[in-house]
Amino acid sequence: MLTILGNHTGRFCDGLSRRSFLQIGGLALGGASLPQILAAEAAKGSPARGINHKAVIMIFLPGGPPHQDMWDLKTDAPSEFRGEFRPIRTNVSGIEICEEFPRIAKMADKFTFIRSMVGAEGPHDAMMCLTGRPGRKGVPPGGWPSLGAAMSKLQGRVNDACPPFVGLSPKCGHDEWGDPGQAGFLGPAHSPFTPFRGGGQQDIVLKNVSLERLDDRRGLLSSFDNFRRDVDQSGMMEGLDTFNEQAFGVLTSSALADALDLSKEDPGTVERYGKGTEELRADGCWKRLDQFLMARRLVEAGARCVTLGFSRWDWHDRNFKRGREDFPLLDQGLSALVQDLHDRGLSDDVSVVVWGEFGRTPKINEKAGRDHWPRVSCAVLAGGGMNHGQIVGATDRLGGEAVERPVEFPEVFSTLYHAAGIDARNTTIPDLTGRPTYLVDPKFAPMRELVG
Repeated sequence: MLTILGNHTGRFCDGLSRRSFLQIGGLALGGASLPQILAAEAAKGSPARGINHKAVIMIFLPGGPPHQDMWDLKTDAPSEFRGEFRPIRTNVSGIEICEEFPRIAKMADKFTFIRSMVGAEGPHDAMMCLTGRPGRKGVPPGGWPSLGAAMSKLQGRVNDACPPFVGLSPKCGHDEWGDPGQAGFLGPAHSPFTPFRGGGQQDIVLKNVSLERLDDRRGLLSSFDNFRRDVDQSGMMEGLDTFNEQAFGVLTSSALADALDLSKEDPGTVERYGKGTEELRADGCWKRLDQFLMARRLVEAGARCVTLGFSRWDWHDRNFKRGREDFPLLDQGLSALVQDLHDRGLSDDVSVVVWGEFGRTPKINEKAGRDHWPRVSCAVLAGGGMNHGQIVGATDRLGGEAVERPVEFPEVFSTLYHAAGIDARNTTIPDLTGRPTYLVDPKFAPMRELVG
């Protein structure tokens, strides 16, 4: 069965959940499932090397990563603030990062480390990282659209075989940490395709159904939809039209299935990325390293935005023990992704951003952990044809306040949109009331350090 997933809540008038707009399989296609129909179509090859579109890969570190233990170590601070990690030099003169990131240190010229992110609200969710907008006040009806939804709306699909917006996170115990990004007021047509939040990757399967039979069922589905469209006043049928098109495009091409099938990747490349683990610890996300590779393969297949979550960073206790476990994994996956993008000639076209919802307290608590600290946090950017090999901003001696070049979340979004070919300061999209709404508050320009 193929399940195209939409918003978390709400139902149609006929009782269908908005979460499952279209199911191809079971009763919908007479008990169908995938490789045979892809073989029956049999004319599509692997995605070509390189891409002809701009894309963004957003890596969310749910729970709030400790900025002062990663990219902004405070070696001169008292021991109760300083922590256990030591800095190491990078291949960029004057830039030092945590010793647990040796791979990234050797290629720091391909990264920008933002040490002075400000404006986090404090809740344990990905709202600011997915939309660049606050989630507590001034939210329009329908909600703010995420970056992937806006790219889907404004730029459309690259091809019929791959959805423009894909979220690789699973469902988490605290599901705000697995949020792939919502369509908001743009409507369900621009929701992400989420292969690991529904039935899973294995759902992209059809069995013993010819293309002719699939087309017959497509016509039958359209005939039923025509009736409902006549009486629908919510705009949901427009979303269903888009899902139908996406679903049939996916089912009649091998591109999406191939992108998620790492057996088709060079074994040496798979080894460089590593596998990690699918285990979900407590209420957090998994530590899959192969999702970094899937993200690269998806943008090559035609995705414009891929979001993924990695691990669980809410370290109120055993901060340094957990850092020694998770930092090397992030080091391996992120360095492999960024190097791979460069090696494949994609670094000008694909932007990468890594961040969490807030930072951690400067002072270490009695459980050897750090608590929530929305006043300052960090981010790492790569690719997108931007200027890299630099640090942006600075915090005070204890890592508690931004003292140089505070960077707000909308500035990063304006920069990502710019790298994707969208002028966010001058582009509006009608909200549900018809009012033209900016993607980003126009006062926030792209970061001059990165695009100037």
